[in-house]
Amino acid sequence: MIERNQIHIGGEWVDPVGTQKIEVVNPATEEVIASIPRCTPADVDRAVEAASGAFTDWSQTPVGERVALFRRMADLVRARGDELTAASVSEVGQPIRFTAPLQTGGAVEELQVMAENLQRIDWEEDVGGAVVRRLPSGVVGAITAWNGPLRSVISKAGAAMAAGCTIVVKGSEIAPLTSFIFADITREAGVPPGVFNLVSGTGPEVGEAIASHPGIDMVSLTGSVRAGRRVMELASQTVKRVHLELGGKSANILLEDADFEKAVSVGLDDAFRNSGQVCGGLTRMLVPRTRLAEAEDLAVAKARSFVIGDPFDPATTLGPVISDIAQERVRTYIRAGLEEGARLLTGGPEMPDGLTRGYYVRPTVFSGTNRMRIAREEIFGPVLTIIPYEDEADAIAIANDSDYGLAGAVWSASRDRAVAVARRIRTGRQRINGAPFSKNGTHGGFKYSGFGREWGRYGIEEFTEYQTING
Repeated sequence: MIERNQIHIGGEWVDPVGTQKIEVVNPATEEVIASIPRCTPADVDRAVEAASGAFTDWSQTPVGERVALFRRMADLVRARGDELTAASVSEVGQPIRFTAPLQTGGAVEELQVMAENLQRIDWEEDVGGAVVRRLPSGVVGAITAWNGPLRSVISKAGAAMAAGCTIVVKGSEIAPLTSFIFADITREAGVPPGVFNLVSGTGPEVGEAIASHPGIDMVSLTGSVRAGRRVMELASQTVKRVHLELGGKSANILLEDADFEKAVSVGLDDAFRNSGQVCGGLTRMLVPRTRLAEAEDLAVAKARSFVIGDPFDPATTLGPVISDIAQERVRTYIRAGLEEGARLLTGGPEMPDGLTRGYYVRPTVFSGTNRMRIAREEIFGPVLTIIPYEDEADAIAIANDSDYGLAGAVWSASRDRAVAVARRIRTGRQRINGAPFSKNGTHGGFKYSGFGREWGRYGIEEFTEYQTING
């Protein structure tokens, strides 16, 4: 049992105003593994005061000093990698074989990429006789996600600090442990007091206090569409900038000349990573009607190959979803698919065989249409819908027929053809023939997926404003 009794404000661990606690539950065992403070708006006030006091000096820190600081933080994350990985597996339930390289290793890489890209940004440009400067936005409020808790903190707070902003972070109350460890890392790396501040608590209490606080200049959220709307509403009262990453229902287009065996396998790996709890997961698989049966057979075989169980077991490839509420929500969607007439190819709403505890869901594959709820709404669980199309134009139309616009993928024997199709899809990110993600690219979306970008120099620039000096 881990007990975190303090929050990080002004470079110190301090007692919160209130005495209430939030329990953290291991989704694989249903056991309480930790407790954290349930902060109040008064704690947010203290954190904002510390961040405001640190802003002037930090915003003027030379880029070279920030580069060195981010490299130190990357080294410290690597040094504490086993601790961070164990905490993340315990609180999220993603299998350790993926958490170690993708979450912890990815955090190291992202910090290194920030250090590199800090040196590539044009902080001042002479444009037609005027000097255009990039200035830090100010005090940033970061409301982070539970599904990649360490990466979410770094993508927001790290990028904002790199831009010269100071930060008030609300780590997810569902999966908070890695955010507390990262706060320790900022201290050890030498981040000046007040630059990074961490509070903990619920969205209605702490998240809303951050979004509405007059001392915060910009707020960044990763969360649901409902949460994004609420943050926009509250932030508008003080006319602050908003950055939102809200989710997706991404299409994976398999053109008729694609390598179906590879494309289906990689596509399911993407759709079911972190038990389907990823905003950019490829949860709609679009295939030519003439090859529908082939794709269905391949998808069933792949889905049934996932090893479900203890996320600390290196053999496990599919862990639980995050909570009992999430488990029931995903099962409700599976039942809705059946009621709408989708063909259930494998999986279903029942508990996986051999498991009696934990918030597990069977890896589920449907064959259906793009009009069904399971194809239109974000399920956030291991559920894939295969959708047939008639020709290339129909595939593009189906892919774009979504309220979301975060990610997508295209497979073809011809890279040029795949890229041509990808260019016609209204999403923030496209993946060609299973190519790996580049952290020098961008992450963010269109439509209900939100606005603004993370990763690379673009993620740093997201937390800057322009100033022009004439004469």
